[in-house]
Formats: sequence, C-alpha cells, structure tokens
Amino acid sequence: MTSGRDDRESIPRRKRRLITLLVGCALLETNPFMISSLSDVFSTEGLLAGRIPGYRPRAQQLELAERIAAAIAENRVLVAEAGTGTGKTFAYLIPALLSGGKVIVSTGTRTLQDQLFSRDIPTVRQALNVPVRVALLKGRANYLCHHHLQRALADGRFLSREEATYAQRIGRFAKRTRSGDKAECVDVPETATVWATVTSTRDNCLGQDCAHHQECFVLAARREALAADLVVVNHHLFFADVMLRDEGTAELLPACNTVIFDEAHQLPEVASLFFGESASSAQLLELVRDTLLEGAASARDCLDLPPLCAAVDKAVRDWRLSLPVEPGRYGWPQIQARPEFGDGLSAVIARLDVLATLLQDQASRSEGLENCWRRAGELLQRLQSWHGGSRVDHVRWVETYTHSLQINTTPLAIGEMMHKQMNGPPRAWIFTSATLAVQDDFSHYCGEMGLDAAGTARWESPFDYPRQALLYVPRGLPEPNSPAYGEAVVAAAWPVLQASGGRAFFLCTSLRAMRRMHQLLEEILQRTGVDLPLLLQGEQSKNELLERFRRLGNAVLIGSQSFWEGVDVRGEALSLVVIDKLPFAPPDDPVLAARIEQLKSVGRNAFMEYQLPRAVINVKQGAGRLIRDENDRGVLMICDPRLIGKQYGKRIWRSLPPMRRTRELADALDFFAAVGDGAKTA
Repeated sequence: MTSGRDDRESIPRRKRRLITLLVGCALLETNPFMISSLSDVFSTEGLLAGRIPGYRPRAQQLELAERIAAAIAENRVLVAEAGTGTGKTFAYLIPALLSGGKVIVSTGTRTLQDQLFSRDIPTVRQALNVPVRVALLKGRANYLCHHHLQRALADGRFLSREEATYAQRIGRFAKRTRSGDKAECVDVPETATVWATVTSTRDNCLGQDCAHHQECFVLAARREALAADLVVVNHHLFFADVMLRDEGTAELLPACNTVIFDEAHQLPEVASLFFGESASSAQLLELVRDTLLEGAASARDCLDLPPLCAAVDKAVRDWRLSLPVEPGRYGWPQIQARPEFGDGLSAVIARLDVLATLLQDQASRSEGLENCWRRAGELLQRLQSWHGGSRVDHVRWVETYTHSLQINTTPLAIGEMMHKQMNGPPRAWIFTSATLAVQDDFSHYCGEMGLDAAGTARWESPFDYPRQALLYVPRGLPEPNSPAYGEAVVAAAWPVLQASGGRAFFLCTSLRAMRRMHQLLEEILQRTGVDLPLLLQGEQSKNELLERFRRLGNAVLIGSQSFWEGVDVRGEALSLVVIDKLPFAPPDDPVLAARIEQLKSVGRNAFMEYQLPRAVINVKQGAGRLIRDENDRGVLMICDPRLIGKQYGKRIWRSLPPMRRTRELADALDFFAAVGDGAKTA
C-alpha cells in the first residue's frame, strides 16, 4: 500500500501540476526536452526510462519528487520518509537540478558522497541534459597536504617499512593528481596510518602562511564548490563547517537556495557532536609531535622546548592511564568518583600552560611555531573550560579508546540551536530518509531537530513485503537481561541459519554481544560440522567484509552498529537478517542518562518520548537491510521477546514494513523451502 501522508496538509492535484510546471519552466530555455512536468521525467516514456535500463516508474517516487519541488519553489521545510525502494535519491536530485538555484546535498557518509557524485548525479544530469555544474567537497583530512607530505618525506620517521613505502607512493600520487583526494590513491589503503602525517587538520593547517597556499588541494576543492550549482557534502562536514566556520561551507550556505539532507535520521547525533565541544589526548600528542618537529627546524637553540614537550607527553599518557584500558564512556558522576582522572587533567593543564608560554616567545621564528602556539592556547582553553564547566543545559562526559581519550561537552537539546542556523535568508530545507517516523508520527524527530513548522509526508515502500518477506519472532526466549540470553538466541537462530544456507546478517546491539554471538556460532559450526563462513565486524574494513560476504554467497556476517544501516546487499547473498535485541541505547550512556533526567525533571516520559522512538528508528534501519530489490525474498528474525510481550513492543511491531508475521519456526523453514535451497531471489 502506498501512502503520501502529510501532518499539515496534502497538496491538491491542480496545485501539484502548477508547481511541477513552474519547476520545469525554470529551465525551459536551456533544456531541449522542454520539460513541462515531473511526469515527463519519471513516466514509462520519460527521460529516466530512456536512459536507465530496467527503469520502472513508481508512484511514490513521483509524489515525493513533487513534494520536494513544491518545498524548493516555496522555500519551505519538508521532512519526508520514503520506504526502501522508493528511489528517493532521484526524487530529490531531479527537482534540485531543475530548480535553477544553488543546492547543497548532504549525505550520511563519504561512501554515499562518492556514489552520488560518481554515479547518481551523472546519470540524472545526462538524462535531463541540463547544464548544471557539480562539485564534491570533503573534509580537509581527505585531501593530501603538500606541506605535511614534504615534511614527512624529509623527516623520514615512519612506523614501519610498509608506511615508508606508502609515503613514497603518495609522493608520486601528489605529482599526478588534480584533486588530491586520497580516495583516488588506489595503491595506498585509506586506513593506512601514514595518511595522518601527509594530510592537514584544522589545528595544524598553516593557512595563508603556508608556502603551498596557491596549490592547496583543500582550497581548490573549496573554489570548485563555490562555483558549482550543486555541491555534495556529508553531514559531519556540513555541521563542522557551518558551526565552526572551518572548511568553507560557511561561504557556500549564504549563496545557497536549497539544502537537502539524505539519511537525515543521523542528523540529531551529528548535530549534537558539533554543537558541543571536545578535546582529545590524541590532539595533545599531535601538538607535541609537531612542536618538536617545528622546533628542530626553526628553534634548535631553544633548549627548554624538548623537555617541556616531553613533560606534556608524559602527563597526557598518564592521564589516559587514569581510566581503564577497555574503551568506554564515563559520565560526570563516574569521573568525580575517580580523583586520579581529575588530578591527571590538572597536571596536563599545568604543563600545557608552561609549554604555551614558551611557544608564545618562539612563535615569531616560523609560521609552524606560531601555529603550534595558537593550537596550544585553544586546547588549553578547552581543557580548562571542561574542567571547571557546570552548564546545566550541557553534559560533560569522557570517551576512552584503546590508546586515547576524549573529553566532551554536549548540549542536552539541539532544537533551538538548529532552528537558529536555519533562521537565515529564505531557502528550502529538505530532510529525507527511510526511517524518520514512528508509525505515521514525526513529532519525535521534528521536536528533536527544532522543525516544529515543517511539512511532513511519508510513503510506504513499493516492495511487495507480504509476498517477499516474513517477520519471525521465536517463542520461548528468556528476557534479554538473562545470563543465558546469547545461548538462547543462537539456539533459536541455528535452524533458520541452516534453512537459509547461511546468507545472513546477525545484527547485535553491542560489541560485547557481537563477540559472544560469534563465539557461540563458531562452537556450533565446529560441533555440527556445517560449513558456513563466519565473518566478524572488525576483522577487515567494512567494504572488504561486504565484498567477501557477496563473493562467498553463503556467509554469516556478525556485526554491530556499523551494519545496521547504509549497507546494500541485493540478490542471493543475503536471505536472513537476525536481530538479537531491540536496540535501546544503554541507559548508563552519559548523554542519554542526562537527557532522561532532564525530561523527567519537567514531568515528561523519557522512555515513551525519547528512548522508544529512537529504538523504533534503529529497528527500521536494521530491518531495511533485508529487502533491497523487488525480486528479493528473505526472513527478518527479531529475537527479543519484548516485541510481543511488552505494550510498547506493539509500536515497534506496527512501524515495521508489512511483512507476513509468525511465531512458528516451521513457517520460517517453509519460507526457505518454498524458494529452493535458501535463495533470496524469487
């Protein structure tokens, strides 16, 4: 069933025709196809059908495109949910390219950026034959830096022979590349640690003082973005640039007519990160490293510099050791209970203060030393602010990694801040994703993002879920907090995994659960002698794991948050998605705990208003991995008994696609038997 739901109003058919005519007429003089309505593009005989083999018109896609066109034409805010398979990418790109104004498209990840820029936009632009200039803009860490490359090659201090080899390859790449985008340097992995030494950060960029300023790849990318009609960025870059006035989007936004957020369900978390403030031990150690290098080059006679750097280095490393080595998150009450953490931070501040004073005296000797002095001052201010801060509308917390830690100050609510950013010159703001609503209700998302006046609409997926998919919730499983829950989940999933012939995603709600499920499945495979390849998140990069999963054809991939969204496996390789638990964020997470306490303090129900809607959106994301094409077939197995046994489970149940539902194992086994040896494709 298709629905174009709107919480405020539905556009009358005549008005829709008028809007699409206006949008089409915007480029009548330059478009030889004389587009008079969006139907000319999306119909069976339309421009897309003539360019894309196998293209099928979808009513949902056309309706979504019309709503987006209306919002662009009227400079309105639109929040639109479009189920998997709607074709929302083309639905927003075509009105954007026909609008005649400057458009920023922000995606969830760099991978999606590259897909839009390299595949989707060229396809649409060719079909429409419109003279639209497009640019791709990434964060500065994605672009090679001439200054840092030159310094790294001259210094020659690499962690391994492999890193030294990579640096030489990057040096050759620098001579032939036009963009400097490290994604184009195919003979050096993007995850290689050497990239950190040959790219710049906001902290260590020399700006106009750099000798390579004129040939800077970051500046070249900015110039192209400023001149383009449509610019593709990602959410992190958008907020980093707009909030911190760093990478150049601050220059793009004033001239922009339309902002489109794809994968918009990710925005609350990303925006919270950038509306807050942070500082890390890694930044401090990087400052020490750069100070030593700049001192060796420009201030060899400053004998106090090396020992002061060593003192900061030791203080930072001791500070990290004040918390457990195991990665984790710590709220302010937990930090207060560990006086050694506060003592360590005080020691870092004291030694950094002395180093900053010395750098102030040496700053005039080189641009590099001046840059280090500025960075030392900024980091000192952030550390002091966090140490003594007590804002009631923010939460202080710490996140630890294996070798580093980061202190964070995060706002408890971002709606007002987001509204302020949008309250500028008139422009259209489009927020779209497959998962924004709880059933038909957008109030959670709009409230969190400060979009109270937004128009909202949603469309069901065009896929035939009752025919293509089965939702199976097994009987008899214990409560998720039971000590034997992992064993019970694997026991329940094992016959379904056998019936599907592997070809499964096993999605877990925590890294600990993920590792436990992997261990249990490994044991049962060894015990039974069944040959199914097991893949575990973290063994390789995400893209490498997905490539192996597709190639093997009968693998079981066990993953955590990274595989709940943004993953597209079509065809026979994926027949089954198993979800171990409903994905409620852990209540001891410091940011979540503070938000819950804040909501309770004003008499609101934090679980129903905040925790449950977030869980619903996450479940929908996980479920969305299963059916990616109109020919796909598969089983979604949700093991958590709360989906059936708790009253709130009904809200999650009703928010899922309209698959056939069952609690009987036999139905799941019969489903695979009906399509023959577990194949996903009918």
